[in-house]
Amino acid sequence: MALTDTEKSLLARVPTGLFIGGKWRDSSDGRTLNVEDPSTGETLVSVADATVADGAAALDAAVAARADWAATAPRERGEILRRAFVAITARAEEFALLMTLEMGKPLAEARGEVTYGAEFFRWFSEEAVRISGRWSTAPNGATRLVTMKQPVGPTLMITPWNFPLAMGTRKIGPALAAGCTMVVKPAKQTPLSMLALVDLLTDCGVPAGVVNVITTTRTGDVIEPIIRDPRLRKLTFTGSTQVGRTLVEQSAEQLLRVSMELGGNAPFLVFEDADVNAAVDGAMLAKMRNIGEACTAANRFLVHESVAEEFSSKFAAKLASMSVGRGTEDGVTVGPLIDAAAQASVAALVDDATAKGATVVCGGTTVGDNGYFFAPTLLTGVPADALLMREEIFGPVAPIATFTTEAEAIARANDTEYGLVAYVFTRDLSRTLRVSEALEFGMVGINQGIVSNPAAPFGGVKHSGFGREGGFEGIEEYLEVKYLGIAP
Repeated sequence: MALTDTEKSLLARVPTGLFIGGKWRDSSDGRTLNVEDPSTGETLVSVADATVADGAAALDAAVAARADWAATAPRERGEILRRAFVAITARAEEFALLMTLEMGKPLAEARGEVTYGAEFFRWFSEEAVRISGRWSTAPNGATRLVTMKQPVGPTLMITPWNFPLAMGTRKIGPALAAGCTMVVKPAKQTPLSMLALVDLLTDCGVPAGVVNVITTTRTGDVIEPIIRDPRLRKLTFTGSTQVGRTLVEQSAEQLLRVSMELGGNAPFLVFEDADVNAAVDGAMLAKMRNIGEACTAANRFLVHESVAEEFSSKFAAKLASMSVGRGTEDGVTVGPLIDAAAQASVAALVDDATAKGATVVCGGTTVGDNGYFFAPTLLTGVPADALLMREEIFGPVAPIATFTTEAEAIARANDTEYGLVAYVFTRDLSRTLRVSEALEFGMVGINQGIVSNPAAPFGGVKHSGFGREGGFEGIEEYLEVKYLGIAP
């Protein structure tokens, strides 16, 4: 499908270089990388492909700007973030369309991400002036104890392709509020939203060198020297657990402060007393948000045997009614997966499940000859040894299995190395408390299919990572505590 004049005009306005020290520049060897439209497989635009030298230059710029930015008044840092929130909101349609073009999600969802992503700037604009310490007297009365919080320092941020704006604002917002400078490396599949964002931040008053952005296909080669540089003080990453492990190992050399938001395998528990209609609505949100390409997406549906047939039939009907197509088209509710590898992975997981006895109720196939589409799919009778019950699906596939007792549901929900989020549907308050306390996950959605909120601490346990983003806790990831012992 040919780009419209509006789409061409928007792409023409997006910077395509590296942003280092307040200036746009080409990569040092002149190479570029192509950004693909996942709905067609065609190239949208080419952007600079950073080298190791470019990565070093970006860190140099962040280090050079560190002292001045840390000394900038908290109110001024907050006002810059507030202006950025207003600017993103005013340009919401542009950011939404850009996101849909490079990532594929339907425009309605892209608009939702813009709203969600902008809120991190508003939230942390208010937190910038609330960084506090404490004063106390030592128990023996001989010393006064004073604590203060100071910015960690230069930070490397590696963001994923699935939420190209919000995963950036969720990291950049608290870092700017705390007084940290940074190097941001967006995913090679979806760099355009971040390039447009840093351009906006510059217009809103972020000084040169505070935020630097490098895009690259040579991620390992470019990023590892930055991580091992003694001037870097923090690493934050959102992505797969496998890559996260490697980055944590590399970060150990300099004992960096590290935040990791990694993979998930979210269970969605429906108990016998649940409001089935509400559970189906929640399942649609938890599974189909972002085409299922989210670490918070419901991965395993564990449904009490007494309501499994009703839940499955109603859920399947809603999935089958969804419209698959290019995210910019009217009425489309399911866009393409990010690339051919993602499409093949989802198909392989469905094939594995059916080979082991699962039944396809709806979907189960790729859609169309162009782009990377996959039909919304529901599987029943999914055995525990199916790969999609163990691995993150990252696509529009809902596998359903049944349970008989609360203890069984909890045990099966916890039977995973991951611990990001779980969902529970029940009308029993006592059960809500029991189950929530027993679930080994960093977040639990109770009778709702979305947990993400800028005012709440987002993060997981076990192999889903450590550290929190958002909420009052989010800014603490970018602050160090210093203690002063003062003789009175």
